[in-house]
Amino acid sequence: MTPNGPEFSLVVPCYNEQESIPFTLPALCGAFEKAGIALELIAVDNGSKDRTGEILDGLAAKGLAVRRVRVEVNQGYGFGVLSGLREARAEWVGMIPCDGQVDPEDVVRLFEAVRYSDGKLLGKVRRRFRLDGWTRKFVSVAYNGMVLCLWPGLGSIDVNGSPKIVHRDVLRRLDLQSKRWFLDPELMIKAHYLGVRVLEVNVFARMRGHGLSHVRATTCWEFFATLLRYRCGGEIGRWRRRVEPLPAGPLSVAPEYTPR
Repeated sequence: MTPNGPEFSLVVPCYNEQESIPFTLPALCGAFEKAGIALELIAVDNGSKDRTGEILDGLAAKGLAVRRVRVEVNQGYGFGVLSGLREARAEWVGMIPCDGQVDPEDVVRLFEAVRYSDGKLLGKVRRRFRLDGWTRKFVSVAYNGMVLCLWPGLGSIDVNGSPKIVHRDVLRRLDLQSKRWFLDPELMIKAHYLGVRVLEVNVFARMRGHGLSHVRATTCWEFFATLLRYRCGGEIGRWRRRVEPLPAGPLSVAPEYTPR
């Protein structure tokens, strides 16, 4: 956008996150303010039944760069993210859960890495150091291994690592559709076919300190089944036939780098 608008739109889906929001969203806003980056934090009240919406409105009333988007009926994680992405105004757009797993300073570091590129880049984190139990680590290794077997050149060994940041012109071409948990791999797979480079930053992944995770055992089966359908079905082929290729030149003029 223009210098008067946001430099970065970050979508945060919030489903019954009244306990997490006071700790995660102000910290994100503060980290970007400290870095001198104009942030637009799009907090999606994703059909919550608790005080999520009320708390989001309270943060905005305090002057934080928070825009609330309301989804009346929860249709899944992906639907919440897509609802927020439609409201994004900045040239660079990202998404991150509300669990506080990644430090706000690492989100800023990732954005600063991608903003000085030609725009044909997908910036994401790799949760290099994870405080997970052995069961979850095993599932994660099996899941990422399966993805790499199906798409060997994907460019990441942590497909679901977020935040993910892309240029809005890339986002438009991706035409994301997944309403549930498959949104992350859909984004990665389509970016791969589009020829977008992956920039992956190693981060320390904290355990959720507040609220409850909405990932269930059935989520794992959803991932595996959808991966096979996506690889063997015709959906990705139809998208590839209609997608507009990236232009030869840069998507945007990168700002001049100023060391801090």
